[in-house]
Amino acid sequence: MKINTTQWVLLGVAAMLAAGCATSMHPDEARTKAAAMMKASFKDRGQAKVTRIDQDDMQKNCSIYSGGNVMPKDLAARLEKAQQALIKYPADGKLLGDWKAGERVAQAGVGMQFSDNPKNPAGGNCYACHQMTKAELSYGTIGPSLYNFAKLRGYGPDIQRYAYGKVYNSQAFSACSSMPRFGHAGILTEQQMKDVVALLMSPDSPVNK
Repeated sequence: MKINTTQWVLLGVAAMLAAGCATSMHPDEARTKAAAMMKASFKDRGQAKVTRIDQDDMQKNCSIYSGGNVMPKDLAARLEKAQQALIKYPADGKLLGDWKAGERVAQAGVGMQFSDNPKNPAGGNCYACHQMTKAELSYGTIGPSLYNFAKLRGYGPDIQRYAYGKVYNSQAFSACSSMPRFGHAGILTEQQMKDVVALLMSPDSPVNK
């Protein structure tokens, strides 16, 4: 499983607390020191850059509101709206690619790690968190089942647009979602995201059989 930026900072804070270094610190100070500690400890290695530790506004607030500390609804709505403005929909207006290619993206778990070749396409690793087809007997349950995604929701343009936006930036629809922001973070290409959306939306896809 790939660890995102928010999780790295939380791990750093936890390490400081475990070491007894932050018992009298304000949480903001502890997070700042944890980030500084990680930047001093980690080095760029291939495509894995230390800058991944840097947090945007969404990630900072997700670090604050964690461990049972519930984020206020108005703040969550504001953060989601800001993330929605960052979604880049395809300029050609086409949201669906090839579902067979999308299945390959869903099954692949490579990419973004220092040991992966950056010249090769990354994968979505969708089955690590979701049930998607009946053919796959092994899948994760962190995320909801996506089996019959469009069959249950409809095949129309509004659902297609939602699906593309969700793949591009999950936190635009659910603040602090653990789903990777595939487009926002540059994990998947536009064509790969189109293919994944086709996997979810095509009537011929095994997702909807």
